[in-house]
Amino acid sequence: MQMTIVGTGNMARGIGSRALAGGHDVAFLGTDRAKAEALAGDLGGSATAADGVAGDVVVLAVPYAAAADILAAHGADLAGKVIVDITNPVDFSTFEPGTLAEGSVAGQPLDVFLAGDDDGAKATVRQIVEDGGLRAVDVGTLARARELEALVYLHMAVQGPLDTGFSSTVKIVS
Repeated sequence: MQMTIVGTGNMARGIGSRALAGGHDVAFLGTDRAKAEALAGDLGGSATAADGVAGDVVVLAVPYAAAADILAAHGADLAGKVIVDITNPVDFSTFEPGTLAEGSVAGQPLDVFLAGDDDGAKATVRQIVEDGGLRAVDVGTLARARELEALVYLHMAVQGPLDTGFSSTVKIVS
């Protein structure tokens, strides 16, 4: 599968790493082409820098405040694509990057929680997640995104008190 990841930061690196590990083609699109080229070079494989959004899946791996501008700039190119929005309205200056690039914590594959109203889009994202060695957990409709944002914020907030250095994860164990 071909995907464009909009962003060149830590989450773009982590998602790109997992997608490449799963055998997918990844193009990075950022405000600074040199950063996109450097990230693609670091990750290797089929990773490239992009001039625009293309492929089957587009991941918004940018700060929350930037998402509206990206949608305005690339709206026409997004039609018919599966859009994965990982943005959260939090202050990233107080948080550190996590463990997505590694794909596991304590020998356990990371859980990736999926919420959406389009079953076909969720199936596409599930495939990418599982191809990358992670476990997809379908939490229901897009209305569940609010709870996922709260869960992510709570997880980030406890990193300091637990002194985990952002090397922990939220995992459903049964």
